Amino acid sequence: MAKRAAPEINAGSMADIAFLLLIFFLITTTMGTDAGLARMLPPPLPPETEAPPPVNERNVFVVLLNSNNQLLVENQYMDIKELKRATKEFIENPFNKENLSEKKDQQIDFFGLYPVSKGIISLQNDRNTQYQAYLSVQNELQAAYNELRDELSKRKFGKGYADLDEEQQKAVREVYPQRISEAEPKNVGTKN
Repeated sequence: MAKRAAPEINAGSMADIAFLLLIFFLITTTMGTDAGLARMLPPPLPPETEAPPPVNERNVFVVLLNSNNQLLVENQYMDIKELKRATKEFIENPFNKENLSEKKDQQIDFFGLYPVSKGIISLQNDRNTQYQAYLSVQNELQAAYNELRDELSKRKFGKGYADLDEEQQKAVREVYPQRISEAEPKNVGTKN
């Protein structure tokens, strides 16, 4: 009796099936996208531009974030939950305190001659700062500006900042211009 040859499996269509499965998973799988910070950077200054005048130390609100994710604001340790309140107080300076930002009267549409803060927030972090801690600080600083603008909008126009027309929003931004200076990360503090 002759041995029968084992039947062969036609594998020609296996490559087609694998290719179709690959295409299916590529199409149906969602890829995570990195989210960044929405910041409009100023254009570079032309080389012939003279240096800006020095900034009065009183007008700089120093925020440092060390490698242990500890927040140091104006040389004092601070909890992240207090940063928004402290930032708002620095920018607004409602009682014209000498240790907070000074104001300069400026002509602004809808407001007339209005005192505008000269305050600048100087943010610096360590190279080893965790990204989540950095984002938390950024969020609190942004929230301070958002709340100040919203409160002013409600007082002046009777509605929130988001509900104002473009010209009104521009005027409110002129009263509370967002001035956050971010320095290149360096070794602010070392891990223990």
